[in-house]
Amino acid sequence: MPKIEHLRPSGLHHNPAYSHVVTASGARTIYISGQVSVDEEGRAVGEGDLAAQTTQVMQNLGMALKAAGASYANIVKITTFVVGYKPELRPIIGKARGAFFQGMEPPASTLVGVSALAAPEWLIEIEAVAVAD
Repeated sequence: MPKIEHLRPSGLHHNPAYSHVVTASGARTIYISGQVSVDEEGRAVGEGDLAAQTTQVMQNLGMALKAAGASYANIVKITTFVVGYKPELRPIIGKARGAFFQGMEPPASTLVGVSALAAPEWLIEIEAVAVAD
């Protein structure tokens, strides 16, 4: 079992949506390419609906993790790219994403607003790094 620690450094505000610092040791590091809101056939899911797209993206991450013999608990860092990001979108993303980390410390996280992704119907893309044995 990998050893993953979520640190709460003194002087940094504790935000329950992400961890400021995650240390990990294990036999394998898993890098997952940015996942977007498409199904197995490559069809867009949740067009125009950020919550639905976030949920699909997280499900896709879960399938990628499973293929590597890992789970959401193994994620140590995620980077989220959101088209046309505005602060009022954060709770929508957080609620949809948070459901996949219930009962565990969330990974280190970065959210980046972008003007576009590779396809015009995609609103969000999330990449992940995980550590597993």
